[in-house]
Amino acid sequence: MVKRDYYEVLGVEKTADTVEIKQAYRKLAMQYHPDRNPGDKDAEEMFKEAAEAYEVLSNSEKRQRYDRFGHEGLKGGSGGFGGFGFDFDLSSALRTFMEGFGGFEDFFGGSSGRKGPAKGSDLQIRLKLSLKEIASGVEKTIKIKRMERCKACGGSGAANSDAVRTCQKCNGTGQIRQVSRSIFGQFINVSPCPVCGGRGSVITDRCSSCSGKGIKPAEAYLKVKIPAGAAEGNYITLSGEGNTGATGGGSGDVYVFIEEKEDKLFTRHGDDVLYVLNISVTQAVLGDDVEVPTLSGKAKLRIDSGIQSGTILRMKGKGIPHLHGRGVGDQLVRVNVWVPNKLSKDAKELFAKLANHKDVFPPED
Repeated sequence: MVKRDYYEVLGVEKTADTVEIKQAYRKLAMQYHPDRNPGDKDAEEMFKEAAEAYEVLSNSEKRQRYDRFGHEGLKGGSGGFGGFGFDFDLSSALRTFMEGFGGFEDFFGGSSGRKGPAKGSDLQIRLKLSLKEIASGVEKTIKIKRMERCKACGGSGAANSDAVRTCQKCNGTGQIRQVSRSIFGQFINVSPCPVCGGRGSVITDRCSSCSGKGIKPAEAYLKVKIPAGAAEGNYITLSGEGNTGATGGGSGDVYVFIEEKEDKLFTRHGDDVLYVLNISVTQAVLGDDVEVPTLSGKAKLRIDSGIQSGTILRMKGKGIPHLHGRGVGDQLVRVNVWVPNKLSKDAKELFAKLANHKDVFPPED
């Protein structure tokens, strides 16, 4: 697939500054974010493409190299960027999204002008699954380290209830309003109170357990259900399971990104899986009924006589379930005729006799 020009992707001129680039990316990310377009593969591709373009154009060094050499300048190798842009999957796009805008709620406007303590940050976890777990679906328990509300002070950060006072700077509103006038009229700028940090109150005696932060490091065990058919780069959102915000702030989310373990027997191709079956020369010539492994156990497979090495047989419904819809992929079995490199004396004599039969030779052109 030919990559589009990054400036074209974001819809900006080559002279655009970082503010214009960020605004353009924000608009596209809001439109094509996977949470707003569940199951829409086209929207997901647009989201990834926009994030990739923003990742390059928002970085002065990468942008300079791209302007000079184009997409070729971003490939791995001498002076390159380790293959950036050619392995930019959904998890990379989401990471760019969260790092650039501080989380989903803030990006979509949920925290704009909000009074009170800030929400805690989001966490990312990578969960490796086997193909068998992906094919059947699985529930996993994951261990995370996060900031939790201090039990000693209930998250207030104060030693006791008498240690909390209304902020005199903002009179408990948590906001400072500054009015300015110009020839165009009156402008009001609203910002968090610098004294109380937007909480509306100040602490006169801090909690000794958390040093007034209202949060402490902790370990937690979370259960996450992975649906059958998940793939590398898919993610599960665990709402409210991230870091708790300081002094009474809400909790962020946990994003569990799926990674696939390499399987010893199968190779995944979409929702189909490929298995290589080694058979003997006699099985290839005479045919046979064999038993092959599948993701759900073992199954019988008929090998027709005269089968050629490299032939692919299809076992319907033995693959991976479709994630967004009904149906199951297939298991593809590639036949490989195994030729022995060591033979006993008797076996050599048998093959020598076969050499006199013209039927064992390929037909002439």
